Amino acid sequence: MAKILVIDDEANLRKVLAAMLRRDGFDVTVAADGEQGLAEFNKNGADIVVTDLVMPKAGGMEVLRAVNAANPDVPVIIITAHGTVDSAVEAIKAGAFDYVTKPFDQAELSAVIAKAAKAHDVAQRSVRADAKARAAIIGESAQLQEVFKIIDKVADTPSTVLINGESGTGKELIASALHGASSRRDKPFIKINCAAIPHNLLESELFGYERGAFTGAVTSKPGRFELADGGTLFLDEIGEIPVEMQVKLLRALQEGEFERVGGIKTTRVDVRLIAATNRDLQAEIEAGRFRKDLYYRLAVVPIVLPPLRERRTDIPMLAGHFVEKYNRKLNKKIESISDDAMALLQAYNWPGNIRELENLIERVLLFADGPSITAKDLPEPVRQGSGTPAPALSAAPLEASTGEGGLKDIVRMKAAELEKDLITKALEETGGNVTRAAKLLQISRKSLQTKMKEFGLRDTTPPDGRDESIDE
Repeated sequence: MAKILVIDDEANLRKVLAAMLRRDGFDVTVAADGEQGLAEFNKNGADIVVTDLVMPKAGGMEVLRAVNAANPDVPVIIITAHGTVDSAVEAIKAGAFDYVTKPFDQAELSAVIAKAAKAHDVAQRSVRADAKARAAIIGESAQLQEVFKIIDKVADTPSTVLINGESGTGKELIASALHGASSRRDKPFIKINCAAIPHNLLESELFGYERGAFTGAVTSKPGRFELADGGTLFLDEIGEIPVEMQVKLLRALQEGEFERVGGIKTTRVDVRLIAATNRDLQAEIEAGRFRKDLYYRLAVVPIVLPPLRERRTDIPMLAGHFVEKYNRKLNKKIESISDDAMALLQAYNWPGNIRELENLIERVLLFADGPSITAKDLPEPVRQGSGTPAPALSAAPLEASTGEGGLKDIVRMKAAELEKDLITKALEETGGNVTRAAKLLQISRKSLQTKMKEFGLRDTTPPDGRDESIDE
C-alpha cells in the first residue's frame, strides 16, 4: 500500500483528498503547509507527494525541490488553480511528475495518482539514475568501455540514440548519462515508459491535448514533447508503440513539430530523442509491427548494452557497490564478500541482469549474520548455478563432468573453471600486470598471486616478492 503525503492549506480540500485516496486504498498523511509537509516527509517519508502550488511558509516549488533532492524516485504531483497553469508546467520541467487543476475531476486525479504509484513501484525495482549518471554506471569491462566511448562521442550532439539491451541492464542510466554529458544538461530530461501507457492515451501523453478534445479533458495540457523542449526526451520500451502512432512519432522527429490532440495549432520544439528497447526491432519490422523508416530515424546512433553474463568481470565491483548502498540503507555492517561466494556470483547467469543482482544483495544483507557474505548466505539457485547455462559452463555433458562427485562438487569445479578463465582474461586485458588485474577483479594482489599459482598461471614468484611482469 503506497503512502501518500497531501500538502494543502485549504482544510476542506485536504479532507476531500484524504477521503478519496483512502477509499482508493492508499495510506494518507496530510499537512497544512509546505513547511509542515517537508517536516513530515523528512521524518516519515512518502511514496507519493501531492502538493498545492501556492501556500504560505513554503510553496509547492520549494516542496518539489526538497523532495527531489532527498529522493528523486518519489513522484510529486502539483495541484494548481487555472490562473497558475504556466507555473505548473514549469514545475513539470523542474521534475514534478504531473499536475491537476482546481476544481479537479476526481477520476482524473485518481488516474494520475495510480500512474504515479506505478511509476514509483517501477523506480523501486529499477536500476537508479541520477544527475551523476555516468558515475552511477558501475564497471570497467571492455564491453562497458566501448559504451563509454560512444557516450563521449555523441552525448553533445542532436542525433537520436537507440539503446538496445535486455531488461535490467541499465538502459535508463545510459540515457541519463547521454543527457548529463550534453549541453542540454540544465534543460528538462523527460522520461516516459511506452509500455506503461495504454495505446489509446499514448498520443495525448506524447503530444498533449486541448480542452474538450475528449471526455474528461476539462483543460488543455502539454505533452511530453512540449515539456522536453530544449532538453531530452527518453522513450523507454519504444517497441511497444502501436504502428498507427509510429507515423505521428516519425513526423514529430523529422519535422520537430506536432499538434495537440483536438488542436489545430502547430507546435515546434527542439528535443533530443533517446529511445530504448529490449526487443529485436529488426524482427519486429519483419513481422510488420514496427516501421522500417522509424527504426532508421531512431537508430542514427545504436548502442547495444551487454547483459551481465557477458561482463562478468564487472560483477565484483557491482556487488561491492550494492553492499555499500544497502549497508547504509538497512543500517547493516557487512564488510566483504568471501571468495567462494564471489565465485558463485560470477558463475551464475543472471537472467534478470543488474537489477536481479541488486535485489539479491539487498535480500542477502537483510538475513546475513556475519561480517562477510559467504556461499551459504546466497539463495539456492545461485549456489547451484541455476538459470540458462552460460557458455563458459557448458563445455561438457553433465554425465561426463559428474564422475563420483555430487552436485556441490560439480558447482565447485565449474566455479573454479570460471575463476581461472576470469583471471586469465583479466591478465590479458592488463598485459600481465598483476596489480592492475587484481584491481580489475576487486581482490588483493596477494590473493591473485595465490590463485595464479593454484591454477598454474605462473611458474615462479621472484624471491623479493615482486612481480617481474609488472612495468610500474
